[in-house]
Amino acid sequence: MSNNHVRNLQTTVLSDNWYTLRKATYELLGRDGEWQAQQREAYDRGNGAVILLYNKAEGKVILTRQFRLPTYLNGNEDGYLIEACAGLLDEHNPEDCIRKETEEETGYKITQVQKVFEAYMSPGSVTEILYFFVAEYSKDMKVSDGGGLADETESIEVLELEFSRALEMVKTGEIKDAKTIMLLQYAQINQLLN
Repeated sequence: MSNNHVRNLQTTVLSDNWYTLRKATYELLGRDGEWQAQQREAYDRGNGAVILLYNKAEGKVILTRQFRLPTYLNGNEDGYLIEACAGLLDEHNPEDCIRKETEEETGYKITQVQKVFEAYMSPGSVTEILYFFVAEYSKDMKVSDGGGLADETESIEVLELEFSRALEMVKTGEIKDAKTIMLLQYAQINQLLN
């Protein structure tokens, strides 16, 4: 990993308790042509994938609700967030990952997924790239209740919502998860449910 704008990169692992937190020292070439010494910390939790399941005929979407400690620590009163189904890639490619996560979390077995974009979600501190997908679902694709895996300590509530209600929940602040907002807006802009 080198380019002509960064030199003398050195990293130190500060923590690898859950994922990996590294401290980096380096020199960055400024726009004025001068090298500037900098220090930053970067949290590496791997890359992930997220999907919005939508039912065009019924005008509905599938979302999940689960406890997220960081939001609780930062003012989310009960710590629960409404989100699109998502997961870390681990050893999987993004498409295989999102199919697996969809079945585990929502109980729907989908085969056709469409990648719509990818994005860094918090590039100032987290290395993760998130791959965004959409897929149509129907009742006959339901193979289980979902809810996540017990051995991953997941306790996920599956929500089927009217698309218009989900958009309203963004306005009211009931949905505050960035990846979910991005996918709902993608669906609205591209008229996936019209």
